[in-house]
Amino acid sequence: MSTIKDKVADAGQAISDAAKAVKDRVVGTGCGESTPGAANVKERMDVIASCGKKMGVVDHVEGNAIKLTRNDSPDGQHHYVPASWVDHVDSHVHLSKNSVETQQGWKSDATACGCS
Repeated sequence: MSTIKDKVADAGQAISDAAKAVKDRVVGTGCGESTPGAANVKERMDVIASCGKKMGVVDHVEGNAIKLTRNDSPDGQHHYVPASWVDHVDSHVHLSKNSVETQQGWKSDATACGCS
């Protein structure tokens, strides 16, 4: 026979499991799943690091990577940043990484960002 304490514990676990399932649908948990705000990334948007420095301009989204135009690149090459670095999108793409972290971590192709 179940006690009230057991029923409350079961209900608490059910609530916790439901909350996790909702979070996973909204935030995503891995490859092929959505990244908050990344769906709103459009071509020609400025990409801004968390420190406020402009890192480039969106060429296009390729899988789970954002390809930056080479025209705004310091070395004249395309660079890719993982969509998971997107903090939020308004009229610009705002990254969760500062400019140093972004330049150290950007990739030369979309597959290097994972899950493309």
